[in-house]
Amino acid sequence: MKQAIRNFLSQESAGGIILMGAVLLAMLVANSPLSGLYQGFLDTDMQVRVGMLDINKPLIYWINDGLMALFFMLIGLEVKRELLEGALSSRAQASLPTFAAIGGLIFPALIYILFNYSEPMAQAGWAIPAATDIAFALGILALLGSRVPVALKVFLLALAIIDDLAVVIIIALFYSSDLSTLSLMIAAAAILVLVGLNRKGVTALAPYGVVGLILWVAVLKSGVHATLAGVVIAFCIPLRAKDGSSPSESLEHSLHPWSTFAILPIFAFANAGVDFGPLSFADILSPVPMGIALGLLIGKPLGVMLFSYIAVKLKLAVLPEGLGWKHLAPVALMCGIGFTMSMFISSLAFVGDAEMYADVSRLGILIGSSLSALIGYFWLAKLFPPKKEPVYG
Repeated sequence: MKQAIRNFLSQESAGGIILMGAVLLAMLVANSPLSGLYQGFLDTDMQVRVGMLDINKPLIYWINDGLMALFFMLIGLEVKRELLEGALSSRAQASLPTFAAIGGLIFPALIYILFNYSEPMAQAGWAIPAATDIAFALGILALLGSRVPVALKVFLLALAIIDDLAVVIIIALFYSSDLSTLSLMIAAAAILVLVGLNRKGVTALAPYGVVGLILWVAVLKSGVHATLAGVVIAFCIPLRAKDGSSPSESLEHSLHPWSTFAILPIFAFANAGVDFGPLSFADILSPVPMGIALGLLIGKPLGVMLFSYIAVKLKLAVLPEGLGWKHLAPVALMCGIGFTMSMFISSLAFVGDAEMYADVSRLGILIGSSLSALIGYFWLAKLFPPKKEPVYG
């Protein structure tokens, strides 16, 4: 039994399967007699106080602002590695996924705005369908194993990383409010210290952790979303030490299983619990969930494919060797798997008076992401069927 569990956890697809399990469990609990307990648990106040510093927030905020900061740190580490040494380290490698990611950000947002142009409060969710859940998309792709060419996996990885970096910028620019000058000054000082540690060649992770915690608290108190601190910390940790070791990759490898098997499933469980009881069929067809679902299912692949096609035709990028448009199309569709990233933006977009859109937005995310995953998976499975085993007489 233990060996079977180890074998499952070692598979590339394990993260996606566990994430889907967390989503389904959240929906089951939210629509069961345990729904009150579920919501009450997430609303439980948790307080940390040290002298004048007082952080008192419900559990759901500790998950979304705290645990997700670690996830965004992992994204930052992956982006830095790919930019310096990986799939984004040269113009030839980075061109196609960059153009594809730009298209994949613009078209879903346009579709969402088209559906919600008459609702000013609902327009705050324009970025929800623009996000791609890198863990879930790669997990679904991994279900097909070695049948999928490596070049196709690299393309999806690079596109998703650029997409996530763009989402970080969007959060910083559009989902920050009531800024505190003092907290921003403390955050700026912490960043200068982190940059100084990097320039001095400090490779021990402990100093980055201590200063990083100060940065996270300052950003949390500043009005800028606290998860951005994770990306800044990641970019300051050295990729290579003088002895050839990699502090950045070491931390990335340490964080990866925690992110895959704990942080993302916990986030999904805490945010995917949509109570279908008060919702009607009319709610499903309302502008917010329809804009999100169609933005993910149609806008995302349309933008990815159109911008990729234009880039190739203008000779600004080239298709990966051995791949054609028929291979990129289902992968573009799988970029519409928003899940955790879309839910995260939804939690930032629909607050205060706009909180009435929170449940229907999650419903749109679940519909659009599920259809993108299913259609993309079966399309790829048809393109890359299992190899037939030779029959010996």
